[in-house]
Amino acid sequence: MSSFREVFARRQSFSRVATYAGSAAAVTAAAALGAAAVDPDSRWYKSLRKPAWQPPSWAFGAVWTPLYLSIAGAAGHALVRTPVGKRSQVAGSLAVNLALNAGWNWLFFKAHSPKAALAGTSALVASNAQLMHQISKHDRAAAVALSPYALWCCFATALNADIVRKNA
Repeated sequence: MSSFREVFARRQSFSRVATYAGSAAAVTAAAALGAAAVDPDSRWYKSLRKPAWQPPSWAFGAVWTPLYLSIAGAAGHALVRTPVGKRSQVAGSLAVNLALNAGWNWLFFKAHSPKAALAGTSALVASNAQLMHQISKHDRAAAVALSPYALWCCFATALNADIVRKNA
C-alpha cells in the first residue's frame, strides 16, 4: 500500500506534467494558427517595399521556433510556481498574448493590412510587458526567460512600422 506522501508526490508530479503539457499545447496551437496565415511568397507581400534591414524569410522560422519553445517552458514553469488561486490570472494573460501573437499574421498576411498589423503587434508588445509583470510576481526566472520573445516582438514592431511607412 502506498503512503500518503507517495500518493501526494505522484499527484503533484502529474499536475506538473499536465501544466507543462497544457502550456506547450496552447503555444503550439497559437504557432500553428498563426503560421496558417503566413504567405511570404504571395504577390501582395512581394510587392511591398521593405527595409534593407529586414531578415530573409527563412530567418523568421529559425527565430520563432526557439522562441515558442521558451514561451511554452516559461509559461509551464510559471504556472507550476503560481499559487492555485492566482493561476487563472497568469493563464489569462498567456491566452491573450498567444491570441495577439497568432492574430498578427492574419492581420498582416491575410487581411493585407500592415497598419492593422502594426496595431496588433503594438498590442502584443504591451501584452508581453503585462505577461512578464504578471509572471514575475510568482517566478522571476520564467519572466526573464520571456525576454528574448519580448525583444523579438519589439524588433518585429519596428519592422512592421517601417513597412507601413514605406508603403503609405
